[in-house]
Amino acid sequence: MYDIIVVGAGHAGCEAALAAARMGASCLLISSDLTAIARMSCNPAIGGVAKGQITREIDALGGEMAKAIDDTGIQFRMLNRSKGPAMHSPRAQADRTLYSIYMRNIIEREPNIDLIQDTVIGVDCSAGAFAGAVMSSGRIIRGRAAILACGTFLNGLIHVGMNHYAGGRTIAEPPVYGLTENLVNHGFTSGRLKTGTPPRIDARSVDYSLVEEQTGDERNVAFSFKNTTSTNRRQISCFVTKTTAVTHEILKKGFDRSPLFTGKVQGVGPRYCPSIEDKICRFPDKESHHIFLEPEGFNTNEMYVNGFSTSLPEEIQIEALQSVPGLENAKMIRPGYAIEYDYFFPHQINRSLETKLVKNLFFAGQINGTSGYEEAAAQGLIAGINATLNLQNKPPLHLKRSDAYIGVLIDDLITKETNEPYRIFTSSAEHRLMLRHDNADIRLQQFGFTAGLVDAKTFSACIQKQELIEALNQLCLKTKLPPSEVNQLLSILDYPAVSSSQSAMSLLKRPGIHLQMLLNSSPSFKALVLEITEDRLVYEQVEIDLKYEGYLKRDLLMADKILRLDLHQIPASFNYDNVSGLSNEGREKLKKHQPDTIGQASRILGVSPSDISVLMVRLGR
Repeated sequence: MYDIIVVGAGHAGCEAALAAARMGASCLLISSDLTAIARMSCNPAIGGVAKGQITREIDALGGEMAKAIDDTGIQFRMLNRSKGPAMHSPRAQADRTLYSIYMRNIIEREPNIDLIQDTVIGVDCSAGAFAGAVMSSGRIIRGRAAILACGTFLNGLIHVGMNHYAGGRTIAEPPVYGLTENLVNHGFTSGRLKTGTPPRIDARSVDYSLVEEQTGDERNVAFSFKNTTSTNRRQISCFVTKTTAVTHEILKKGFDRSPLFTGKVQGVGPRYCPSIEDKICRFPDKESHHIFLEPEGFNTNEMYVNGFSTSLPEEIQIEALQSVPGLENAKMIRPGYAIEYDYFFPHQINRSLETKLVKNLFFAGQINGTSGYEEAAAQGLIAGINATLNLQNKPPLHLKRSDAYIGVLIDDLITKETNEPYRIFTSSAEHRLMLRHDNADIRLQQFGFTAGLVDAKTFSACIQKQELIEALNQLCLKTKLPPSEVNQLLSILDYPAVSSSQSAMSLLKRPGIHLQMLLNSSPSFKALVLEITEDRLVYEQVEIDLKYEGYLKRDLLMADKILRLDLHQIPASFNYDNVSGLSNEGREKLKKHQPDTIGQASRILGVSPSDISVLMVRLGR
């Protein structure tokens, strides 16, 4: 008998198993292929816009993904540096093979985790609660709770042109049959989604004189807060090229054999990551589309053709690739393909990711309709924490939308209609200025420490960092710099000279002025600052806090208003049919989603403000 059984060893399953085991639960991790733990089946990269923020949040809560990419990354970049701090997003290319090996080593070193290579085809329930996992052999492994992190394996079907193959993640991996049907028999409702991947080519066949080199940052920013210093580690370049009008004409030749256009693919694909054939149809006026050539590791010639996701016939794929500048002699190692798979509508889970129909059964990752390694890992981590807290008879961890991108992700899943693979964006978060990658430790390490996933030394360093930020904030508020020390700096930036002393805080609020500039201009101020700290990360936090003080205060006020609505609980047994005054659509959506709070109800698509007013009156303000 295990405390927790985790089904699937992808990014969600790994974080779930590690979190549960580190919190003291005995854990069984089941995978159909133990050589594929944390396999990067699509883009060999971690982070990106909003995804980088989530990766740092996973680290702040005590997860493993950030440490894994720090250890196995081959190129690091900070995206959107030209924009404000809310948009800065770390991203790293990974060595695909080393990343998987790293995660397997971490899992195998965890004494509370057992591994089994087998396939789960059903869940056994008793009195409305999870009781065991049904294996392909028919035997049942007993457990007190389970986390299903099945990825794209449920009735997976792969398409290349008019050919299709049963496959769970790649053509070489078998799908999982039976589990969807078993869950449907327990009352769950499933749907069908689609995703895809581009071809891989031999890096030796690229003409590098015709493509643009894209190097990593000279000094990379680590994903894990435990890695406090930047490093000048070895990095590999990526490359950029573009499709041409000839490429588009070649691709069009295969449209009559496209599984997307002929109706063979029934699942809905992601709008934000269309296939190359989709791009041509949706944007006929565009003469070219960017193609990014991304190495898959230090010791391999395999290269990922980002931006060229396709399921067209193989011969069309290779002909189109060879029409792209720099790829005239490209050798295709494996073709791109589309994959269809089952998922379960996420209105069937609670904020804790526990299912509403079966107690102690949790869903995490693409089974909930999401897309992306980072979104999956975040769900796995939260499911692992909450499954363990459930067994310990402790309240679950609920992250609010103002706490974390992870909170936004989960809230969107359970309140919005998920009819296509869900991906997180910075635009998804109304509090994105508060939810920056650089302050994820300050926002979330308390939660990780309370759960037992962040050690005392790490949390103590976070507390000390906050104290230094506050001390430096106060120093900037109180310290005034004489005109003789600041006018030269102001003149360089075309600001008018001042005749009176200026506080460091007021100077830092001016566009273009940074803390390091003030240190260089004022030896006396520099001496005071150095008495507090030399930590550049603290300097960065103070500068952001001061420059965006007004916006941050407004965000906090808005978060407080939302919080007040989220504090109004709706009883689990509440009968919406007995409430007169609700719109028909609102009533149906509320019955479907069964929100926990008024705040959640207000975010459900189809529930109007007047419906919320009626609810608040009925429940009592």
